[in-house]
Amino acid sequence: MITDPAPAKLSRNEGLKEACPTLSGNIGATLANTTVDRFSDDDYEFLKFHGIYQGDDRDKRKVAKHYQFMVRGRLPGGVVSPDHYLMFDRLAMQYGNQTLRITSRQGFQFHGVVKSSLGPLMKGINEALATTVAACGDVNRNVMAPATPATSRLVEQVLEDARKVSNALLPHTKAYHQIWVEGKELTLEDESNKTFVDPLYGKTYLPRKFKTAFAIPPLNDVDIFTNCVGFIAIVENDKLVGYNLIAGGGLGMSHGNVQTYPRLADVIGFITPEKVVEAAKAVLTVHRDFGDRTNRKHARLKYVLEEKGVEWFRNEIEQRLGFKLETAKAYQFTKQGDLFGWHEQFDGNHFLGLYVESGRVKDTDKFQLMTALRKIVEQFRTEVRLTPSQNIILANVKPADREPITKILAQHGIPVENQASIIRQASMACPALPTCGLALAESERVLPDILGRIEGLLAEVGLQDEEIIIRMTGCPNGCARSMMSEIGLVGRAPNKYQLYLGGNRSSTRLNRLYKENVKTDDLTNELRPVLARFAQERNPGEHFGDFCDRLLLKDGAGPASA
Repeated sequence: MITDPAPAKLSRNEGLKEACPTLSGNIGATLANTTVDRFSDDDYEFLKFHGIYQGDDRDKRKVAKHYQFMVRGRLPGGVVSPDHYLMFDRLAMQYGNQTLRITSRQGFQFHGVVKSSLGPLMKGINEALATTVAACGDVNRNVMAPATPATSRLVEQVLEDARKVSNALLPHTKAYHQIWVEGKELTLEDESNKTFVDPLYGKTYLPRKFKTAFAIPPLNDVDIFTNCVGFIAIVENDKLVGYNLIAGGGLGMSHGNVQTYPRLADVIGFITPEKVVEAAKAVLTVHRDFGDRTNRKHARLKYVLEEKGVEWFRNEIEQRLGFKLETAKAYQFTKQGDLFGWHEQFDGNHFLGLYVESGRVKDTDKFQLMTALRKIVEQFRTEVRLTPSQNIILANVKPADREPITKILAQHGIPVENQASIIRQASMACPALPTCGLALAESERVLPDILGRIEGLLAEVGLQDEEIIIRMTGCPNGCARSMMSEIGLVGRAPNKYQLYLGGNRSSTRLNRLYKENVKTDDLTNELRPVLARFAQERNPGEHFGDFCDRLLLKDGAGPASA
């Protein structure tokens, strides 16, 4: 007799969420216990939903594990009011490691927070009416949107839609407020933990994280196709008429696991602006209902799209919406990146784009960016916007304030013009060591030196003025979106990286693996023949990533035969 196979065993995380749907765990009780310096492994999983990662300083592991926490703020579209920026600055100085890290999803992260400082830090954030809830965990993460208030009111309209989606996709558990604001010592035995069901997410939330972004063509600064759900603004006669809905993107993978891979989102259809929240909920609930809850490495929405197909997905979305999607409208992405220096806004005010090396706002002997920004925001009440490339925009600056702001920056070693080389301006790195427990290799700490060597190599082959997008991650999870860059470095082991080539400027194409296990010291030798050939054989106006895609990688992974 043939029997049906037993259902696959759910992952450990699914059991934790089932047992404690409020996501409180024993966080409150452990927080109040001053005799321990860490939370349990179970509570570590719950902490993520509260915007907190537990780790340790990996530089000190040979002595002992020094536990510390990364805390991530949720800032839709990367917009930070003057009061909120000054709050983040003050708390970083008081409870963190005296730096602020801009994330690749337009948020701020505190690093180096010890357990005794965690409660005061979180309370300070919430007292300032900011939050960290849902900045991590199996829920919708920070919603991305164009940060540049350039020449159109469209940016503000799209930002408003991004905020609506962000608010609509928040989990409803009260545990976050009870623990971090009210200071209650909730435990797993609390009655609410047995009965709570989130009205959107259900009792066990999503199988994995969910990412959302908005973009306004022709600029694709948010890497829209790397998101679970994306909204591409469609503009006709300077009016926002709606969005092309896309779904199923994501970059994370695991080395050696063919079931995991980066994937670009598919275009699903067109919606009008008033339907944006409904559409976001529909896509999210498809992930909730069909995502893989047995294997977290295979649990992202991208695998549902890949395995069930776009037509199935479109039909599922339309059933949940109760109406047919319109045919997607024409659009074109032609560029990617930030605007540095001073620019005029559509409303007569000005904004200033500032390069932030590896997204780390800090003071050093050479420049004091953290101090300068604090003085500027205090004195001129400028709005701060965080870009998807981990840089900063000072927005809504009065014309009369341009000169004194420029002067303050100069006094702290920060130029307004020629802030960094064109290579550095286009680069990104994840934090990696020593703060990230997933890092297999360095990233943020070594990228400046690597960029310097690549700059020397470009000068050697006569390409010193060539912009090439270079991104680096310490592991294959894709936090700096290295799989979309013209040159991508992905950590494989200490001092070893996978070398990827072939992404494009509009961020609409994945790059491909060129070489495995490249040592840091060998990187320039691996790139030299490729760049030399690019200098000699490129088509007029051709960019490096397009050249690599056309010639070097035309036959698939690895160098093409000559």
